[in-house]
Amino acid sequence: MHLRTRILAVAVAGAALVPAAAATAVAEPGARAAAGDKTSAVEKKRVDGVPTPKLGWYECFGSAECATVRLPLDYDSPKGATTEIAVARVKARDPKKRIGTLFLNPGGPGGSGTLMAVDAPLFLGEDMLDRFDIVGFDPRGTGFSDQIQCFKSARDQQLALAGMEVGFPMGGKEEAAYIKSAKALGKGCSTTGKKLAGASSTAEVARDMDVLRRAVGEKKLTYLGFSYGSALGQYYANMFPDRLRALAVDAIINPVSWAGTKKTADQIIDDRLKSGDGAYRALKELLVRCGKAGEAKCTFAAYGDPVKNFDVLAARLKAKPADIGGSKITYADLIGATLSSLYDVDGYEFIDMAATELWEATSSTSTKARAAAAREAIAARVARSRAEVGAQRAAAAKGFPYDNFLDVFSSVVCTDGLHPKKAGDWPALTAASDKRAPHFGRAWGWSSVQCAGDSWKVRDEDAYRGPFNRRTSAPVLFVGNYYDPATNYDDAVSSSKLLPGSRLLSSDSWGHAAYGTSACVTNAVDAYLLRGELPPAGKVCVGDVQPFERDPESALDTRASVNPGATTTRAPAAGRPTQLPPVATRVPPSTLLGTR
Repeated sequence: MHLRTRILAVAVAGAALVPAAAATAVAEPGARAAAGDKTSAVEKKRVDGVPTPKLGWYECFGSAECATVRLPLDYDSPKGATTEIAVARVKARDPKKRIGTLFLNPGGPGGSGTLMAVDAPLFLGEDMLDRFDIVGFDPRGTGFSDQIQCFKSARDQQLALAGMEVGFPMGGKEEAAYIKSAKALGKGCSTTGKKLAGASSTAEVARDMDVLRRAVGEKKLTYLGFSYGSALGQYYANMFPDRLRALAVDAIINPVSWAGTKKTADQIIDDRLKSGDGAYRALKELLVRCGKAGEAKCTFAAYGDPVKNFDVLAARLKAKPADIGGSKITYADLIGATLSSLYDVDGYEFIDMAATELWEATSSTSTKARAAAAREAIAARVARSRAEVGAQRAAAAKGFPYDNFLDVFSSVVCTDGLHPKKAGDWPALTAASDKRAPHFGRAWGWSSVQCAGDSWKVRDEDAYRGPFNRRTSAPVLFVGNYYDPATNYDDAVSSSKLLPGSRLLSSDSWGHAAYGTSACVTNAVDAYLLRGELPPAGKVCVGDVQPFERDPESALDTRASVNPGATTTRAPAAGRPTQLPPVATRVPPSTLLGTR
């Protein structure tokens, strides 16, 4: 994956629906839905007027079935232009006990639902695999579906986005280059890529999912979604409130914050979602635990207060990047690597190691021997990381591929929600965000600059803009992780309060998304999806892996063993999978420090 597509190309959360001619302001969280718990007449006409597709399944990926289906590009013109959607299915292993179909979505926007379904045996439990057909589809514009392409060629794309070849910009020169490239992206998606970019809002994907629900023979939807997939799930619940059998969402995006309101229209999206705040909460707690554990389990504690010293280290790199083995290690590299590691339940080990090595390499009090050893370790890891990226690019270059992850991500984020008018305001806006959420406010804030009003012109007239508090035919289960660095736990709390009758399951755990990190969370979600059993109100689970509680000498690095974007655990409860779902949402920036 090209460096620019890992830029923090992530953001989160939703919008609302009304016919363009009757558009109203985005509903505030407290407003009640006039339509009650029924699908609106407008939505019924849109989706129910589409004939039920016949899916021509064929064997694929060795263990699954695949199909493609053409669905309306615009549901207001069901007999007009279409777009092709790719679907994959892993059939229930015990047909006699089969409950129905479970739809999955890994997030993004831009994650592949087909690949997630194929990988389901890696993270779903035995009962889930026995009793559900597992179905995933690549949202329009994504993966194996017809792809959004905002530039005419990979060459044009690479040249236009050269200024975004950093985790996030620091300083006037980098900011100007980043804004220039972001504007080029916005222009490309508003012209070359307009056809699909203007028809790929979350509402359109929810409509596609409702038609696919019917195509696989289900009267009501059973769904499990992660990160941005939580936004898709909430959109569906509000657009089709009477068509739910069971809907569970993990790593929550608040759809009102995602879409924005009149009051918040001038805010960048992360000032509404506050992912930066969640990431800082996780880092600070991790560093506090490092100090309590002491240097025997956290080597960074050897230099004093880890919270204070991380800020000292960050300030050093801000003032002067470290020149190590011919590579410049910048402040953005440190923050990007830290954020990337916070996605992983085991990430605290890398953060401890990287902070320790950088401290030794840049501190005037380090001995020559210790500084040399630290610099050698960093240089070796950077070399490995560069070799891996070089090999990937060399392999990819054989076909001159067009990587459209950022195109897809932007098309959803920019058309779903409200954004500030001028891209030139981002340096000041993100600097203010960084004061509120140290280190991470700026990093997350730059992910949506291409959505500025003077950059992004294409719109989806049928994007959903609320309300987001419908009374659903089945309760919705929300799962929130205290220390999620991408989807703030506070969003899980506020989102669960929007839908009457919903239930919040909290988890004192680490990494992005909680499902699979402990038997407590995973079994509770499975029980709900299988039997409709909600966990007790106020239930709090605890993650199996907690920072600095394990003997460091017994640690084995299992990250990226199957899927580079997946999070793994080392000590799963009996019978539980070792790998979390490949949650693609809110991809952290790649860095020279080589966290993956």
